[in-house]
Amino acid sequence: MATSILDLSPDQLAAANAADTEDLRLAEGLRAGTETAYEELIQRFQQPVYALAIRLLNDSAGASDVVQEVFLKVFRNIASFRGQSTLRTWIYRITVNEAHNARRWFFRHRRREVDLDTGPEDCRNWTDVLADHSRSPFEMALDHERQALIEAALQQLNPVYREAVVLRDLADLGYEEIAAVLNVSLGTVKSRILRGREALRQGFAANLEHRPAMPLVPKTAE
Repeated sequence: MATSILDLSPDQLAAANAADTEDLRLAEGLRAGTETAYEELIQRFQQPVYALAIRLLNDSAGASDVVQEVFLKVFRNIASFRGQSTLRTWIYRITVNEAHNARRWFFRHRRREVDLDTGPEDCRNWTDVLADHSRSPFEMALDHERQALIEAALQQLNPVYREAVVLRDLADLGYEEIAAVLNVSLGTVKSRILRGREALRQGFAANLEHRPAMPLVPKTAE
């Protein structure tokens, strides 16, 4: 059920109003071309936009290109932002559109590439849980394997469902925000998230079933 403004507590309403005021202040600074506004925009949104793009594309170079295009679009079109949505919603809508464009370009002009140098720093962990260094290397390897299986299942999702799941479960957007980003109805958002989560669960289970077996006992140095 969608949350109405009447359902918000006084503290939540005050926070929402403060966020709206902050967005409008930043937008005014960007329209005026102030350097501090550009710096604040990059500081607030560069990492979230990159994290969203890489989840949608599964390509670090492509995600970096999307980030550049997103901020170019923001700089060129900030005059069109009137505060009907949050600044975050507006920027994420641009990001999703640019990811669509990049995906179409990849399909037409590039073969699928695997970057052997890609490391865990290229995208955030699914759960964003800090490692517990008291665990054994074997336990950590199991967690790493589970993370890899989840990531693989995520990339196997239909892009329509992947967008909805990523925006909800990784970007932590509300249902109404996602509807605004994707330009679809609230019911469509909920349906896509529900179906996407179920497909993700099934994909993870299938990947788990077909993964190479790990040794039950870690090897020790001879």
